[in-house]
Amino acid sequence: MLWIWIILGVTALFGWAWVARWLLNNPRGDLEAGLVLLFLRLYARICHRLRVHGREHIPRGLRAGPLIVVANHTAGVDPVLVQAACPFEIRWVMATDMRHPLGEVFWRWSKIVFVDRARGDVNGTRAALRHVAEGGVLGIFPEGGLERPPRVIRPFHRGIGFIIRRTGARVLPVVIEGTPQADPAWASLWRTSRSRLTFMPTIDYTGSKLRAGDIAEDLHRRYLEWTGWASSGDEVTIVPPARSRVG
Repeated sequence: MLWIWIILGVTALFGWAWVARWLLNNPRGDLEAGLVLLFLRLYARICHRLRVHGREHIPRGLRAGPLIVVANHTAGVDPVLVQAACPFEIRWVMATDMRHPLGEVFWRWSKIVFVDRARGDVNGTRAALRHVAEGGVLGIFPEGGLERPPRVIRPFHRGIGFIIRRTGARVLPVVIEGTPQADPAWASLWRTSRSRLTFMPTIDYTGSKLRAGDIAEDLHRRYLEWTGWASSGDEVTIVPPARSRVG
């Protein structure tokens, strides 16, 4: 019987070593990040039955930057679903008015870039530019708010064009559909859904002469074509950080 216990012990040891190595295979290279990412993927699959299309357009590897992930904004769960589908870490830009105190630990762990959209936060923009310049991946919802009513694309903030133009980073667009329509936004986190992500081919604007506003309009036009949804006539107040500098 002793040899059976020895075999079981050795098998368990090698099994744990394999699991630990698998969990450490994440952008931060630590066990905590591996467990969080595993939870996000299980959560997305079980609670939202997440379907991902266009996986071939997602850059492979743990280091995909400099890259800007652009997505339409349907619900508070959106960044969780997009992150669950990507092997690399995305640092998201989020409005300060969405900074709920109960999520402070998670905001800090995720290294969220907070922007005061009412004042035109130059410091937040600088942090976003610096992150991309250092080879990071930045996630932005250029509509600046949730799509209400659903399946209507809001105008894109020209700030997305400014960041793309300034950094020269490639753009990875993703179309989000089927998320829970819940208010407030974070209520979508504890509601089930049949969500779908569609990753489109990356876009490189470095060879174009489009200005910031033109890039924002071009992306907005592409989203209307991809989705077939209507365009909202809402006006977006813009305070461009025209003199921001990296660093």
